[in-house]
Amino acid sequence: YQRRVHGNLYLALVYNNLLDLMGFKDTNLLFPSEESEKRKHKLKRLVQGPNSCFLDVKCPSCYTITIVFSHASKVVVCASCNTVLAQPTGGKARLTEGCSFRRKPE
Repeated sequence: YQRRVHGNLYLALVYNNLLDLMGFKDTNLLFPSEESEKRKHKLKRLVQGPNSCFLDVKCPSCYTITIVFSHASKVVVCASCNTVLAQPTGGKARLTEGCSFRRKPE
């Protein structure tokens, strides 16, 4: 009987240590941190939401504002001075250096 009790106790200790190593014990599932929510897939978050948005991008040479989609798949050029504002990558578009931007309110 003592071996069985000690065996179960040992298994419980191993299980608790395993949970600690995996990081499950110290996370709150009802109130996850913003960092952990941003890392999750858009459909696996507590509240589902898109990763993309529209941006107001200011041209560094002529200071006109152009609306750019954050995941643009084609090169975005300024309408007035033909300066390249954003270049596509595999996911999010890369803004050129010197461009300031802000997220459009929803």
